[in-house]
Amino acid sequence: MNEVEQECIILNSVWEMIDGMVNWAMFVKHDRTEPTNMLFETSQHCRLFNILLGDFLSPLQGFKGRPIPFGLNRAPSNARPSDLTFLYYLRQVCTKPSFAPDASNLRARTEEFATWLEGDFVATGVNLHAIDVVADIRICRYRYIKICGDIAKHNLARLATNVGHIRAVLAASGHEVGEQQAYLAVDNFFEWFHGNIFLYHSSQIAEFLNNIRWAIFDYLRPEFVRSWHLTEKATREFPIYAYRVPDVCTEPVAHAMYWDVMNRVRAKPWMHRFIVSESFKQRY
Repeated sequence: MNEVEQECIILNSVWEMIDGMVNWAMFVKHDRTEPTNMLFETSQHCRLFNILLGDFLSPLQGFKGRPIPFGLNRAPSNARPSDLTFLYYLRQVCTKPSFAPDASNLRARTEEFATWLEGDFVATGVNLHAIDVVADIRICRYRYIKICGDIAKHNLARLATNVGHIRAVLAASGHEVGEQQAYLAVDNFFEWFHGNIFLYHSSQIAEFLNNIRWAIFDYLRPEFVRSWHLTEKATREFPIYAYRVPDVCTEPVAHAMYWDVMNRVRAKPWMHRFIVSESFKQRY
């Protein structure tokens, strides 16, 4: 696929994933703009949010070693953590935008989230009582979110990689534990980091994602104005519309994605723009 077609797929996919995470079914609805916080409807919605976010923060891979679909590039072997997420493909759009000359706002919103994800913090007094360990754990935000998302999604038999990560962060904090001990610590790790820290971070994460969604809207709005038009069959009762799809957008999937993302612009993002209170951004 060419770069225009890939951009259609990237932008529609990112917007669709954010819609699945940041919506009024997941969070308690409000009309506040600032300062505010986001409350989950239930603890199960918080768990689902973590799972979906973990998918968003996972590298795109081909099935069983095959190439990545749609001709998209794989992140380089020395990639920074945020390049192992869908943010890598948003960066690709921002580097060479196809639908507007300026993608600086989208780039800024993407980098804000990436920088935050790559930062680390110290969780003090983490009590892993199943293995009699209490530790001050330094960990990257990206890493703990991914570990918790995987724990929320999979059973113990499919957590070998994350058990390795837990052993590594414990070793860095001065607590060497064996593999079996690390498996025993999984539930305690999840309770501490998902039930406390992720819940605290969730409002700020929702703001980051909502800002990216609105930045995609702002970036694509001029293209929508150019492309949208009423058809010859349109009437007052039935205003049938269509889009002037770019000539280079010929692949069926990309053509459909162009329509989908233009319809998202037509409908506007589901949530208004909001700013989370600083009290939900100062810890961890």
